[in-house]
Amino acid sequence: MDPIVGLLAGFEVILTWQNIQFIFIGSVIGTLIGVLPGIGPLAALSLLLPATVALPPVGAVAMLCAIFYGSMYGGSITSVLVNIPGEAASVVTCLDGYAMAKQGRAGAALGMAALGSFIAGTVGIVVLCLAAPMLGAFAIRMGPPEYAALMLLGLACTILMIQGSALKGAIMIGLGAWLAAIGMDIVTGEFRFTAGSVDLSAGIELLAVVIGLFGVSEILLNVEQSARGMAVKAKLSNLWPNRADWKASWAPILRGTGLGFAIGLLPGGGPVTASFLSYAVERRVGKNPESFGKGRIEGVAGPEAANNAAVSSGMIPLLSLGIPGNAVTALLMGALIINGVQPGPTMMIDRADVFWGVIASLYIGNVFLLVLNLPLVGLWVQLLRVPYAVLFPAILLLALVGTYSANRNLFDLWVMLGFGVVGWFLRKLGYELAPLVLAFVLAPLLEQSLRQSMVMSPDGAMIFLQRPLAAVMIAAAVGILLLVVFKRKTTTLVGGTA
Repeated sequence: MDPIVGLLAGFEVILTWQNIQFIFIGSVIGTLIGVLPGIGPLAALSLLLPATVALPPVGAVAMLCAIFYGSMYGGSITSVLVNIPGEAASVVTCLDGYAMAKQGRAGAALGMAALGSFIAGTVGIVVLCLAAPMLGAFAIRMGPPEYAALMLLGLACTILMIQGSALKGAIMIGLGAWLAAIGMDIVTGEFRFTAGSVDLSAGIELLAVVIGLFGVSEILLNVEQSARGMAVKAKLSNLWPNRADWKASWAPILRGTGLGFAIGLLPGGGPVTASFLSYAVERRVGKNPESFGKGRIEGVAGPEAANNAAVSSGMIPLLSLGIPGNAVTALLMGALIINGVQPGPTMMIDRADVFWGVIASLYIGNVFLLVLNLPLVGLWVQLLRVPYAVLFPAILLLALVGTYSANRNLFDLWVMLGFGVVGWFLRKLGYELAPLVLAFVLAPLLEQSLRQSMVMSPDGAMIFLQRPLAAVMIAAAVGILLLVVFKRKTTTLVGGTA
């Protein structure tokens, strides 16, 4: 389908009163999540995922995307006014944004953060419309061998997400694949790893896993160490940047948009990496790099544009290939699957309404967030007075209600609480949770495609080499693994020599 025709069809799908309400609610919740330190978009999405079960697929994913976008916007408010990032992607915004606030220019910093984010998000959505159909052209060439190779490539890409110990990351991937295997075998009907438990015969509920790992563990971590900052006592006037601000910021916004979009396409890239690299680039190319961190508006404009562009581009591998590049897009993939939509190359053909409706919703959410952020900054700042003693019990109650309402199964509550404790323990030990979730989502798809491929092949595993596209993707997966091993060995040798 032509991108323009597809986007217009997407607007026709999304521009209903019901869907507009979903996007507005998601924008408000997302901004709230970004403003309140210590929650973050990952925990928020995992907690609110059960609420989307009863919604239509387009409205459900549109609301979750708006929450993700909103957290990017809202995080800049606390970074500028309180010097506490509402979420991880806004860490670098603290450096110059808070310095500008202390100089009485909080309005200009917040205005440029919102406008830069809007511009980058808009450009990212336009490129998303043009790029996604090109990847979707592979749909007619994809069969079970290609899907199996694609899922294998997705698992290999998960390795690239690992920032710390490769061994710990591999353990988490293996743990996620093992958890996904619990329950009834999809071919033979036999029970696997259930230990005779009737509750485990249907497998482990994705909602309970993600809410426990990210939502409950986040609560436990924040109960241990709560942070508070002092808000800047400044009048929020002149939110629209002046001519000098625009002159200094237009190039960082464009650079941040391009850099963020490119990084968002990569596994494990995401908004956090994009914002940090954008700030590093601006310090590199800017005049007087020593003045960064002392109130340079470029240090706000570039990173804020980069993190929003990365959100847009992160949807490309998810919607077009069915490969989530980070934990947040893995949750969005889970929301689609729960609502009966399988993201991937055939989604553009089989569920074009959902595909283009979600893309169109990104732009509507972008507009809502611009309107919500500029005039209502003072209102959002007041929410920083909510004490953690009130906030976190309410979040835990939301997690319990959401998990139970999905299937009305008390066993899911124990699973959620168990994974919450396990997630807290693993994070304390330095294990990353995102690879576990990605493996949990991708492993069943890999198993199904692999077994279908073996049934249809007269030559066994040779079918993967006989199909060119599958062979290329398997070679890419092997290349990624070899690259990771080589980089780890090189790092070890350099470290040992030093």
